[in-house]
Amino acid sequence: FVNHPDDFKLGSVGQVFPGSEVRIAEDGEVLIKGPNVMSGYHNLESESATTIEDGWLHTGDEGRLDEDGFLFITGRKKELFKTSGGKYVAPPHIEGVFKGISSLTSQIIVHGNERNFCTALITLDPDAVAEWAAANGKAGQSYAEVVSSPEIHAIISGQIDELNQRVNRWETIKKFAILDHDLSVESGELTPSMKVKRAVVEANQKELLDSFYAG
Repeated sequence: FVNHPDDFKLGSVGQVFPGSEVRIAEDGEVLIKGPNVMSGYHNLESESATTIEDGWLHTGDEGRLDEDGFLFITGRKKELFKTSGGKYVAPPHIEGVFKGISSLTSQIIVHGNERNFCTALITLDPDAVAEWAAANGKAGQSYAEVVSSPEIHAIISGQIDELNQRVNRWETIKKFAILDHDLSVESGELTPSMKVKRAVVEANQKELLDSFYAG
């Protein structure tokens, strides 16, 4: 793939080289084919068979092609989940869009594997919360008090509405909750490189997540 100096799109890895092909599988995975694609792994027949099918290399990346043939990587296939309606969802893509909307947000975890709609757990940035509190008559209140306030909920709700205008219908967030703490390495919810341990957060918040789908 290549982005030319006079023909490029920000956020894209570019257009496919002449002579090669790219397509997006039903589950959103990027598949590539061409003379520059490897024919397999050395002495690893089973791995080669699962990685390359009919000449198409399964990259493990999830992405989308725009109308001009530019490829945008939206996540890793292993991070995909499927709703109970059979739609594939890439949480990192949705989460990235939301973080671009909400300057208050520290983390957002999109949930919905085998569920009938998507929900989200949100944590807010302590510094941004303190700054907002000082500017809105809530200086001196604790983090938990500020993030549970009706005013903060209204702000985040409006930002979720904006997010929902930018994603596919099956990716829209129907319900969300703002947690009363930010995630941390110490709590075991972040890796040392500050990546969210999605399974740990979901396990810790199982009761809350289940309540989204009750009734």
